[in-house]
Formats: sequence, structure tokens, C-alpha cells
Amino acid sequence: MLRLRSSVDAERADRLRTVLRDLEGVRRVVQQPDHDCADATVFVADVEAGAADELIEAIIALGIPADDYVLTKVDVVAPLRRHRAGEIEGFAWIEVIGQARLNSRPLARYLALITAAAVITGLGVISSSSILVVGGMAVSPDLLPICATCVGIVARRVRLARRSFVTLSLGLALVVVVVAAMSAGLKLAGLLPDGFEVENSSLSTLAKTDYSTVLVALAAGVAAMLSFETRAAAVVGVAISVTTMPASAYLGVAIGSGSADEGLGALVVLTINVSLMLVSGSLTLLLQRWLPNRSGAPL
Repeated sequence: MLRLRSSVDAERADRLRTVLRDLEGVRRVVQQPDHDCADATVFVADVEAGAADELIEAIIALGIPADDYVLTKVDVVAPLRRHRAGEIEGFAWIEVIGQARLNSRPLARYLALITAAAVITGLGVISSSSILVVGGMAVSPDLLPICATCVGIVARRVRLARRSFVTLSLGLALVVVVVAAMSAGLKLAGLLPDGFEVENSSLSTLAKTDYSTVLVALAAGVAAMLSFETRAAAVVGVAISVTTMPASAYLGVAIGSGSADEGLGALVVLTINVSLMLVSGSLTLLLQRWLPNRSGAPL
């Protein structure tokens, strides 16, 4: 469920009251004086997710400044049956757009996390340790720009899609560079295993493409988009990174250890995975946007 809180002047109060009263999906409207401004009225209302986009459009049409209203998400404790049947399963496009904007830029935390993930995953490839590779996948934040790119594509917001894709590309390129530098350093220091050749690693399948590559990438894109809209993103992110982090790290190890040609297969795998995830993620979001939700409200 979402909650609206808005403070409006006397000129707009009557019109906003009418909007809140007539808009389906808006309930429990409370109106009270704004003690900080004598001529203003505060409105508080519970909003179903399916009504959020129409409500925001109405607020913008009334000319209410962005500083005079806020729409927040509220955890529903009871009655669960009622909200599971309608509000919790609703889809708020405005919320998805907001999350995409938030995750479309290469913030310092994103770069730090993906660098840490690169080191862990790279060591996993070198030591043929599946545990370390999974650990690197758990740390990687690449799920966020992937989903933000899908949102930009579906919303036809070119700048958002381009910015998100650049952030994703920058992160994956950073993985390759960090792992390549680490591998080269270990090689110069004589710390690589004796006779190490990346193509002989038990994880060499990371550089090979078959039918499972396509199916996994398509499924990962669907899971990524669904988790992006819920609190499952942190968990599903581990599964999503199986299509990006291992191949990127394998490519970095191949370059750093002097076997760049062996990394071409990983580059192909990475390109296929990212492309198919963007396709299936975008189609998933598009389907959600246009199909009716459980309560019957248009998306």
C-alpha cells in the first residue's frame, strides 16, 4: 500500500479533495488544517498501487509543487487477506520509475561493491572455487542497472535507458580490468598455481555457449524484473549475477594471465546474457504494465 501526504493552499484544496474522493483506489482520506501555514490544508490518504500513477498525474495537473506532496510505501500488517487480494499485488509505475532513476547512475557504492565482487569472483576462477564465485555473485550489484535499463526501454525514456546501460557497462568493464590487473600481478609475483592456464580451469565452461546459456539468460531477465519491484531483489541478485560476473571475471583472468584469446568465448557469453536479459526483462515489465492487476485496476 502507498500513502499520500500533501499540504495545499485554499485554492487547490477543494479540487484535490474532489480528486481523492472520486479516484478509485484511494481510501481513508483525512483532511486537517496545516498548523505551519494558516491558509493550507493537509490531506492524508491510503492509495492502492494501481491508482498511484493516475493520482500523481492528477496532482501534477492541479499544479501542486513537488515539495508539497509525498507518496510513500507502507507495510501492511492487517488485514492481510484483503491486501493480498488487491493492494499488495498492485503495480505502481511511478514507483518503478523512481527506483530506476535511483539506480541508473554509477554511484561510489555501486563501484565499490562491484570492485569487491570482481576480486572475489576472480580469485574463484583462478582457484577453481565455485564457493568464491558464488560469493562474488552475492556481492555484485549489477541487477540494479540491468533493471533500470529495462525500465528506460519500456518507458521510452532514452536518457534513463542510456544512463543505466552505461552504468552497467562501466561496472562489467571494471570487473574485467580489476581481475586482469589482479591476475597479472599474481603472475608477476609467482603466486599463480604452477602451470596455470585458464582454459584448464574446472570453470572453463564459463566461456562456452549452448542452449542453456540462452534459457538461463531469458529466465534471469524475468526474475530480475519481478524482484526489482519487490523486496526479493537482494536474494534474486545472486541468481542474476550468474549471467554476468563469472563470464566477466573469466575474461579478466584470461587477459591478465596472458591468454586473452581464451577469453573471447567468455565475452560472447557475456554479450548474449546481457542482451537476452534486457529483452526478457523489458518484455516482463511491458506485460505487467498493460495487463490488469488482481483488483482490476489498469496498470
